[in-house]
Parts: sequence; C-alpha cells; structure tokens
Amino acid sequence: MASKRLVIIGGDAAGMSAAAQAQRTAGAGALDIVVFERTGQTSYAACGLPYLVGGFVAAAERLVARTPAQHRANGIDVRTRHEVVAIDTHAARVTVRALDTGVQTSEPYDALLIATGASGIRPPWPGIDAVGVLQLRTLDDAAAVQARLAAGARRAVVVGAGYIGLEVAEGLLERGLQVTVLERQSAPMGAVLDADMVDDVAAAIRAAGVDLRLGAEVTGFVTRDGQVAAVRTAAGPVDADLVVIGLGVRPNVELARAAGIGIDASGGIRVDDRMRTDTPNVWAAGDCVASRHRVTGTSAVIALGTHANKQGRVAGTNLGGGDAAFGGVLGTAITRFKDLEIACTGLTERAAAAAGRTAFGVITEASSRAHYYPGARPMKIKLVVERGTGRLLGGQIVGHAESGKRIDVLATALWNGMTVGELGGMDLAYAPPFSPVWDPVLLAAGRAAALV
Repeated sequence: MASKRLVIIGGDAAGMSAAAQAQRTAGAGALDIVVFERTGQTSYAACGLPYLVGGFVAAAERLVARTPAQHRANGIDVRTRHEVVAIDTHAARVTVRALDTGVQTSEPYDALLIATGASGIRPPWPGIDAVGVLQLRTLDDAAAVQARLAAGARRAVVVGAGYIGLEVAEGLLERGLQVTVLERQSAPMGAVLDADMVDDVAAAIRAAGVDLRLGAEVTGFVTRDGQVAAVRTAAGPVDADLVVIGLGVRPNVELARAAGIGIDASGGIRVDDRMRTDTPNVWAAGDCVASRHRVTGTSAVIALGTHANKQGRVAGTNLGGGDAAFGGVLGTAITRFKDLEIACTGLTERAAAAAGRTAFGVITEASSRAHYYPGARPMKIKLVVERGTGRLLGGQIVGHAESGKRIDVLATALWNGMTVGELGGMDLAYAPPFSPVWDPVLLAAGRAAALV
C-alpha cells in the first residue's frame, strides 16, 4: 500500500512540530512527509533572536533545535529555499518555486498543512527599504542586524515599544549603542498592559539610558546613498544608522485566501479544535490561524511560539491518524527589560470592556520574598475580575526578579475558569527565599474577592 503524502507549507515551529508528531503517530513508513520552507532554516527559536543580537546567546546555532539535515535523517523530506506560490484544493496540488533556480513544479498531496506563520508589519513609509532599516523575525534578520553592528552602527532607533521592541532595545544597549525607542501610543507595552500598570515599565526603560519617546508618530526615513540616516517623525528627525521595526505581525494568509480556504474575521485562517480548515484535507496551524480565546469564547490571532508548537503537535497527531484537540489560547506571555519582568494573561480591563464584560481591576503591591529575607523586591499584580461572579478574566504582573513567572498561576486559574475566591484559597508553596507566607498571588486574589 502506497504511503499517504503529507505536504507541509512552512518549516518552523508549527510545521516541523506537526511533521515530527505525524510521523510518530502514524508509524514508520505510513506517511511520505514533504516540507517546503522558503528560508534556509528550520526549527529555530525566534523568541531568542533579541538575545542573540544582544550577545546573551553566543551563536545562531544555539537557537536551532533541529537542522534541515537532521530532519531529513529522521525521514522527513525538508526542502529549504522552496516557496509554495499556489494551492489548488480541487486537484490537491501545490505549485512550488525553487528560489535558487526559479524552477516551478506541481506537487500532489493527500493531506496539506498550512503553517505559513506571520510577517512583521512594515508600513509604507518613504525610505523603509533603505539599508539599515530592519526587522527581527528570522535568523537572516538577526544576521543583518549583527552585520550592521559589525559595520560600526552606534545610534539605534527601535520603532515600537512592545515585546520585540523592548527586547531589542535591551540587546542593543548591551552592545553599547545609543538607543531611542519611538512608540506611537502613550505608554510602552500598551497592547497587553492597562494604563495603571505601565509607569514602572517606562521608568525602567528611561533609567537604563534609553531615550523613550511616547506619542511619537513615524512618517518615514532620511537616507543617504541608500543607507538610513535618520527616522522622520512628526516632531522632527531622529538620527540613526540602525533601525529595527517592531510593530507586531500579521498572519500570512494570502495563499489560503487565494485557494478559497476560509479566513476568520480576526484575520487568521479559520480552523476547528483539530486544526482542520473548512476545506477537505487541508489543515492549518501556528501564527497564521485564528484560535478560540478561552475567556471570551471568540476567535483571536495571538502569535506566540507556545501556541504554534502546541497547534502543530495537535495537527500532526490528527494527520497521523490519532485524536487530539487544541484547547484554545489565553495569550499568556512574559518578557523583561533589564531586571524588570513584565507578564500578562487573559484580558486587560480595557479588553474586558470591549468584550462586553462588566469587570473591575485591582492592583496589589507585594514583595517577591519574605520582607526580611535578603533580595526581596517589589512587584505589582493586577487582576481583572468579572463583577458579580468573581470570575478571573485576566492578570498582569510588573516587578523585579522572581515576579513574572507567577503569571503561570494566574493562567492556570484562567484556564480552569476559577473565581478569585477559589484562587485565593490555592495551596501555593512558601519559604522565605521564594515568597512571603501569603504569596503575592494569594494577596491579590483575596483583595479582589473582597470587592466582588
């Protein structure tokens, strides 16, 4: 009996997780798996790119979990530098272009997984294609930033003060550059933190020596001989010989849309909890799909490596003949700037209102350790709570070392639909080097429960 042919478009987190899991589930020889990846790399940790640029990670190779050659040795036909340019769902074929030769071929499939990921947002600003105006999404992007540093870049501008913006700013500071961060909104991390949680973030950025400019409207770039020389803003130019744009991402859905595969109103490919699209024999996973938000019940596109890997595994299990379901997303995330940790999960107070929830927020200030134990540092925890029911809707943490990973307790409570009363009764670990006897999470939950 001939092997079933599984074609996967995209060879990073979701695509390669799916390939490996499908192979394990189906068993040896049951699947002929072909992966088309337009770059030269597979299975690398994109979240580590800012730390590579900053020198915290010594070499790009450290970010690669498995090379294309390693996947091939495991029986997966990985074809790098190959771009899928069209999908014909009626004929069950994809058109593939070999980027090094330009040759196009038509490849059949029995099952297709779309794992095309997302692309960084690049507004149509004049001069954006100048040398030195970069993003940080791939290993090639990181190499381009490193090349700019090696060429003597001294003045860096980071456009955007979200996750990637802060991580890149920290890395460039570490490399000794003069760093300016331009943020259109009135606060850093404004997409994931409420306004009453951002002041410490802004203060930490500025205290580190970054020129943080809020409400800054970028209009284009000044170039000299094809090289970036400054960023144009409504308030005037900002000199730069390196610019990194970190304005978020958009899901890569063009292939799917052109093939008639359903696109959700949130902008991602529409899938069910098995990662099946609305088209027979076509699955999708990763940053290109819309997922069910476990708090609101609506669909959302939240591009995180954790989601992509889990969705890839679910898709791979089902493609290999098993049975798995994806449980949805909360958007749990964490980052740092220097020694300040920033974490969030679920809904902000602002997002709760937009979702039609009657909610309130409460901020609790606490210590990371017993107050008498050396190294105790302050933190703020904000809980977003549904009024009347006491159900936890979201959480935010801003604090120093040992603060941020407490977000996982809040995420666990959210995942299980707990109230703040239930959260406040949880049995959390205590010892003076790790926590006060009343952990900050318990303090926050108790305070919120009293307000329900």
